[in-house]
Amino acid sequence: MLKKITVAYGDGIGPEIMSSVLKILEKAGANIDIDVIDIGERAYLNGYTSGISPESWEIIKKNKILLKAPITTPQGGGYKSLNVTIRKTLNLYANVRPCISYYPIIQTNHPNMNLVIIRENEEDLYAGIEHQQTNEVMQCLKLITKPGSEKIIRFAFEYAKTYNRKKVTCFSKDNIMKITDGIFHKIFDEVSKEYPEIESNHYIIDIGSAILASNPERFDVIVTSNLYGDIISDIGAQITGSVGIGSSANIGNNFAMFEAVHGSAPDIAGKNIANPSGLLLAAVQMLVYIKQNDIAEKIHNAWLKTLEDGILTADIFNPSIHKIKATTSEFTDAIITNLGNKPSILKEVKYFSDKTKDIYIDLKFSEKKKKELVGVDIFLDWDEDNRNPNTLGKKLENIKTENLNFQKISNRGIKVYPNGNPETFCTDHWRCRFNTNNYEKSIFYNEVIELLKKINSIGLDIIKTENLYKFDGKIAFTVLQGD
Repeated sequence: MLKKITVAYGDGIGPEIMSSVLKILEKAGANIDIDVIDIGERAYLNGYTSGISPESWEIIKKNKILLKAPITTPQGGGYKSLNVTIRKTLNLYANVRPCISYYPIIQTNHPNMNLVIIRENEEDLYAGIEHQQTNEVMQCLKLITKPGSEKIIRFAFEYAKTYNRKKVTCFSKDNIMKITDGIFHKIFDEVSKEYPEIESNHYIIDIGSAILASNPERFDVIVTSNLYGDIISDIGAQITGSVGIGSSANIGNNFAMFEAVHGSAPDIAGKNIANPSGLLLAAVQMLVYIKQNDIAEKIHNAWLKTLEDGILTADIFNPSIHKIKATTSEFTDAIITNLGNKPSILKEVKYFSDKTKDIYIDLKFSEKKKKELVGVDIFLDWDEDNRNPNTLGKKLENIKTENLNFQKISNRGIKVYPNGNPETFCTDHWRCRFNTNNYEKSIFYNEVIELLKKINSIGLDIIKTENLYKFDGKIAFTVLQGD
C-alpha cells in the first residue's frame, strides 16, 4: 500500500531541490503517494500570517507526514515563524539532527565525527513571548516545563537505545539559570538512571559547545533545550564540512516533519546550482520513519557513491580532489545512476528494519504539590532623580500590608537597594521585592492587590508582577544577584 505524505515545495531553491529529491525517490522505488501544499512566502503574502492556510493544515493532519523544502519569511513585522508554528501545533517535540563527517570526500578537521543532536522543539525562549516594558527594557520569557523536558530527555535515551548509540550527553546552563535549566539537568539525571546500559554525562553549554567544535568525537547523542539545540546543531553541521548537507527530522507521537537545515537561498534560486543533499537526507530519515528502510538504504548509499565518484555541487566542490562540479540536475542524475551501488571509501549505510521501532513517549501529569504565595516582585518603570535607587527605595520604605513588607530593589537582576554599589549602572526597569517574614507565612492574593493599590497611589508606574511561591515548603524563586 502506498504511504500518503504531504510535500511542500517551499521558496527560493525549494522547488528545485524538492523536484530533485522526488525524482530520486521515484527512481529508487519509494512506496509513497504525495499531496502537494503551498506554504511559505505566497501564503504569507495572501494574508496568512503564520504562512499556512487552513486547507494546507487539513492535508498535513490527514497524512501526518510532511516533507518540506525551505521557505522564505517576508521581511517586516507581523509574520510568525512557520517552522515554530508547525512544530508546536503538531507537538513535534523532538528535533533530530545527525552530524556526520564524510571525510576524505568532504574536507573536515573531524574525520571521525558521527553524532546526533536531539533538541527540544516547542518551548524555551522559542515560546516567542516578548514584551517591551519600559523605554529601554525588552523582555523575552524562557519557559521550561517538566513534561517538555522529560519528553525530550526520554526520547534521547530511547533514540540511543534504538539506534545502538552508547552515550547521551546533556547540555544546559544551570550554573546561572538554576530553576529553568536546573530542572532540565535534574530530570536528565533522574531519567538516565533508567538506562544503566547507556553512558550519560552533562556539560555546561559554553564549554560543551567549545568541546563540540574542537573534539566532536567525544559525543554520541546530545540532548538539550530549544535555543542551545538550534545553535549547536548548526555548529555540528558546519564542522562536518557543510551546513548544506544537514538534514532534520521533527518527531512527535502522531506527526512528523522532515526538512533540510539550510535556508531558501533566494540569491541562487533558478540557477540549477543548489545542493539537494540536505533535503535528500531528510527524505532518507522520512523513509526510515515510515519503515521503508531498504529504499532509504539504497538512496543513502547511492548518494555516498556519487560523492566518492567526485561528483559534487558547487557549494562543496573542491577542484583539487573532486572531478565534476555538477549542476543540481547533473548531481540528481548521478545519484539515480548509482542506485543499487555502494560506497567503497565511505562507510556503507545499513538500516535494519527489525532493529528500529517507533519512539512514543507518553507522560502522565506530575503529582500536584502544595503551593504557597509568600511574596511578590513588583516591576516599575521609573526614571527620576538620575535613576538613583536610594530615592526609589525611600518612596517604598513605608509601603506594606499586614504580612508583606518591602525588602529590596534590583536593576537588571543585581541588588541596588539597600546598600547598593554606586558604580552599578541602572536602567529604567526596577524589580521591587515584597515578602512575608523570611517567606515563612503564606498569604492570599488580595494582599498583593492591596499592595499594588498603595504603590499606584503614590504615582509609581507598575509594569508587571511576579508572584513568589513555595512548593511543598521549598522556595521556588531566585534571590537577587549580589544579595
